[in-house]
Amino acid sequence: MIDRRIALAGLLGAIALPARAQPLAYRIIPEKVADGLWVVRGVDAPIAMANGGAIANITILATEGGTVLVDCGPSLRYGVALKQAAQALTGQPVVRVYLTHLHPDHIYGAAAFAPGIVAATPQLANLLKSEGAGFSDGMYRLLGDWMRGTEFTPPGAILTADHETFGARRFRLLPLAGHSPADLAILDEASGTLIAGDLVFHDRAPSTPHADLAKWHDSLKTLEALGHKRVVPGHGPVDPTPATAIVQTRDWLDWLAATLRASVIAGDDNVAAGNVMIPARFATLQAARYELQRSVAHLYPGLEAELLPRIDAGR
Repeated sequence: MIDRRIALAGLLGAIALPARAQPLAYRIIPEKVADGLWVVRGVDAPIAMANGGAIANITILATEGGTVLVDCGPSLRYGVALKQAAQALTGQPVVRVYLTHLHPDHIYGAAAFAPGIVAATPQLANLLKSEGAGFSDGMYRLLGDWMRGTEFTPPGAILTADHETFGARRFRLLPLAGHSPADLAILDEASGTLIAGDLVFHDRAPSTPHADLAKWHDSLKTLEALGHKRVVPGHGPVDPTPATAIVQTRDWLDWLAATLRASVIAGDDNVAAGNVMIPARFATLQAARYELQRSVAHLYPGLEAELLPRIDAGR
């Protein structure tokens, strides 16, 4: 029997590519941020066939004990290209791949690595057991042949300590929540760089498919107090300051929460709520309207249940 994802990937790939098209390939371009630390910038756009789902930032770190990656992209094809580029850059094999949260643009490149070096917190590992295969199916539907050969494999290393050290490079591990039920931020103590995953967005509107806005707010407070020098966000350009991207993320989330609550109280439907005016201070944020409308879909039902009780309640 033909696996339905393989069949779907082949069908979509055939539709998307001209007969003489070159094979699909990701361009991995590491940008140096600090000594022994590079970032591969994701495209500031939604997941789409045109970008192969390569929308998340990936961090490469050189240590005396080997190469460390934070997140690994959306597919086996991406993971293979990332491994080759990272090892060529550092001259060392990849010895650790940290997963920051469950969203597929960050994790399915893990298929290119031995499971034993792929690490997640206990909370994230449990989430991936229940959600991993389903997300993979969704990515095949979105990306077709970009996903060829990608199979979800649970992480083989479970993070229980508050730090890991490779060579002389120490990474502080910060299990948090808010963007998702299990987020991991990492502080590279050697360079003072906070690798925040999707707890922080920069010049790109935050996404909220699994968000708990109150917990997210608390996590941003924790990150803000770390004493770091710069921030690698999950999406958007690296922030060379300690707080600009964190403050921007919190500002958007606070505005989003207040705006959606006001829309529910006003009796606006989903369409009206998704088309409210976005403040001028967010004019530089990529995908702002797109993410606002997605957030309405994600958050509006819960807000309606909270703020608009049934008229027959208590009868």
